[in-house]
Amino acid sequence: MADDRYKDKLSEEAFNVCRLAATERPFTGKYNDHWLTGCYHCACCEQPLFDSTTKFDAGCGWPSFFDCIDDRVSYLPDHSHQMIRTEIQCQQCQSHLGHVFDDGPLPTGKRYCVNSLSLLFVAKR
Repeated sequence: MADDRYKDKLSEEAFNVCRLAATERPFTGKYNDHWLTGCYHCACCEQPLFDSTTKFDAGCGWPSFFDCIDDRVSYLPDHSHQMIRTEIQCQQCQSHLGHVFDDGPLPTGKRYCVNSLSLLFVAKR
């Protein structure tokens, strides 16, 4: 059963992504082609997760980052859809963010592939 703590805060689509681990369609998210300077926070608990300086265009249709802030992301094995992947969640509230892959750019070689609906952007002042 889904955690209803954020049901009133999120749209139905965002709730499905964040709390039920759904995935938004590629190239539809508001942060896919978003290049402002700032920080991407968890849409649920608003914990800062990704700095805009780590964002890159992976061409996959979702916002992609080569690193996260400190230890703000949790990693879980995901064997759904007959695939072996690593799910990423907000470490603070366990909101589903997306998945991480080992095909990103240096210096980490990681690609944090994140649903826009799981993020809230805060511009740098």
